[in-house]
Amino acid sequence: MSRSQAGRQSLPISVLDLIASRAGESASSAIARSVELARHVEQLGYKRYWVAEHHSIHGLACSATPVLIGHIAAATKTIRVGSGGVMLPNHAPLLVAEQFGTLEAIYPGRIDLGLGRAPGSDFQTMRALRRGLSQDGNDFTTLLEELRTYLGPERPGQAVKAIPGQNSKVPITLLGSSDFSTQLAAALGLPFAFAAHFAPDALYAAAHFYRERFQPSEVLQTPYLLIAVQVIAAETDAAARRLFTTPLQRFLRLIRGEPLELLPPVDSIEPLWSDTEKAAVENRLRAAIVGSDATVQVGLKKLVRDTRADEVIVVTDTYDQTDRIESYQRVARLAGEIEFAPNVAA
Repeated sequence: MSRSQAGRQSLPISVLDLIASRAGESASSAIARSVELARHVEQLGYKRYWVAEHHSIHGLACSATPVLIGHIAAATKTIRVGSGGVMLPNHAPLLVAEQFGTLEAIYPGRIDLGLGRAPGSDFQTMRALRRGLSQDGNDFTTLLEELRTYLGPERPGQAVKAIPGQNSKVPITLLGSSDFSTQLAAALGLPFAFAAHFAPDALYAAAHFYRERFQPSEVLQTPYLLIAVQVIAAETDAAARRLFTTPLQRFLRLIRGEPLELLPPVDSIEPLWSDTEKAAVENRLRAAIVGSDATVQVGLKKLVRDTRADEVIVVTDTYDQTDRIESYQRVARLAGEIEFAPNVAA
């Protein structure tokens, strides 16, 4: 595999949004900020706007993912909108096919279906979602095949059909941070998005494995690798690091089992955590790219060079919306300056 010397372009960039809210803030306000951001990044040339799926988590308003996708797609015109991702074992494949088939019918050519196999919440919430005790994600391959049946051409003798959905061919991307997801995406010849924004441990091994073991399919002839990563760009390294204390505090609260609302940045986070907590949070976020324009550009170049990523999904959660929009503006400009050639077969 090699990078083509022809057809150079700017680095493709996209957005992953968890619809984060501040303490005491309504879900409607958090959702309105996401719509505002989607409109901004569409004008900046971002390729996709993906919404995550999480349940029963204070501070994240992304439980009804297809509803949010429809709302954001209605407020934009050209940017692709999708899931990052739908946690397939939480749902009947037929229902997912009908939802995304309907979205595709309303917004043709703009809908993405990113799929994961994690629960997206705790054990009690899994039960409330009617996810059975025996479901551990190992049935994901079977569920995926059923879903692809509903989104693809009708098969002879097919009794159950997704209407809308059948033959809509909504693009599917597998999401994950484990060997399982990497291997399945490679074997099926599907795009693969690695979740380095919260689980960077296997990033480089997964990127290598996916490319080396990729099997061409009707969907893709060559691999397509997306990397989701935390990015905050600001005027100076110090300013960006201060803004980064907001996601640091969120992950600190995550490992403590506390609500995940956005908290204001602090001048120093050191008094807030123990040495053990610091190590755990920094490990989760060690792939983050945080700093001035120069620092972020170097980080993006290194990420793409080391993983041979075809696209970077930018995750930026700051307390103030103006800081978030500014960061996405800076990243768009920097990505446009990065010389990039898509991966193609040698």
